[in-house]
Amino acid sequence: MTSPETATALSPTLELAMALMRRPSVTPDDLGCQALMIERLERLGFQVERLPFGDVENFWAVHGHHGPVLAFAGHTDVVPSGPDVHWEYPPFEPCIDTTGMLCGRGAADMKGSLAAMLTAVERFVTAHPDHPGRIAFLITSDEEGPAVDGTRAVVEHLREAHDRLDYCIVGEPSSTEALGDVIKNGRRGSLGGVMHVKGIQGHVAYPHLARNPIHQVAPALDALVREHWDGGNAFFPATSFQISNLRSGTGATNVIPGDVEVVFNFRYSTELSHETLRRRTEAILAAHDLDFHIDWTLNGEPFLTAAGELVDAAVGGVEDVLGRRPALSTAGGTSDGRFIATLGSQVVELGPVNATIHKVNERVRAADLDDLSRVYEAILARLFAADTPRP
Repeated sequence: MTSPETATALSPTLELAMALMRRPSVTPDDLGCQALMIERLERLGFQVERLPFGDVENFWAVHGHHGPVLAFAGHTDVVPSGPDVHWEYPPFEPCIDTTGMLCGRGAADMKGSLAAMLTAVERFVTAHPDHPGRIAFLITSDEEGPAVDGTRAVVEHLREAHDRLDYCIVGEPSSTEALGDVIKNGRRGSLGGVMHVKGIQGHVAYPHLARNPIHQVAPALDALVREHWDGGNAFFPATSFQISNLRSGTGATNVIPGDVEVVFNFRYSTELSHETLRRRTEAILAAHDLDFHIDWTLNGEPFLTAAGELVDAAVGGVEDVLGRRPALSTAGGTSDGRFIATLGSQVVELGPVNATIHKVNERVRAADLDDLSRVYEAILARLFAADTPRP
């Protein structure tokens, strides 16, 4: 095992990844991760705007003065590690084990990507100080949490400032089996709901004097589950309705409850809008004569980046460095790309293998981070070749 204290031949990318991983920056704490990045970016000549909102640290940094903007987006926060005793190595003492795996919280999600982004930009800007276009960083410490005062707030700040953001690479771990085998070029929308159905509480021996809301809601839920919402399309699977929680009852075995709460979620395609989903859901419930109310939460609209400059550059960059052609996918959960896409930006997600994210013993192949840095640099070269004039 190689520890950061004894390692003698670590690459700049691995050194930076370990320095970030040593900071236990559990959402929404940043614990100096962004300061470390900002120091290096300012040394390169980036203009940095610190954007704290609430308890969340964010920054927006730009290099260059004209032309299209390519932003690298990511987060310095991580999910809690749980008890150290469950980890093979302490979660916030990063190390490279004997199999070449970088171990520790944040290795894959996503401090490894942050290090790869920064070292790629350091090499590119050093080699092309007068590059066309602008290179930016949009970094938050609130991706794993409520995601209110992080990228969402920064995007609104950029919108109000009429700041431009043409292309964005989000460093989320997109790969499945091997680095670069998958690039996410879109995400499904997420619409959540908490439904409250009222009944009449009573004794189970006298059901005619009560109204059981569980009995009433069950056929309606069955109808919602069986509903054909859409058939998806070439880029997205069919929309899915899922119940995640159902709560009711007093705890007593002889009491009919007076209400029931159902928590559910739609993961939906670009074939539907959240307004359509709400309208159809409420129509189904009304048809079952329920006394109900739904508190809706739109977590994010679906977005898709079709073939174009960024997708072509990302696919080409992977091919240049790794010799494989990545598949394009919109599968998985939400990411901060959903906020950035609202600016009209082309957005892709490209990062390490996601097999251990949010798990005990999170890890990633150390060599993959060096390769990822080279991929990011190749994308920069394809978009901002120094001898190619840009508008």
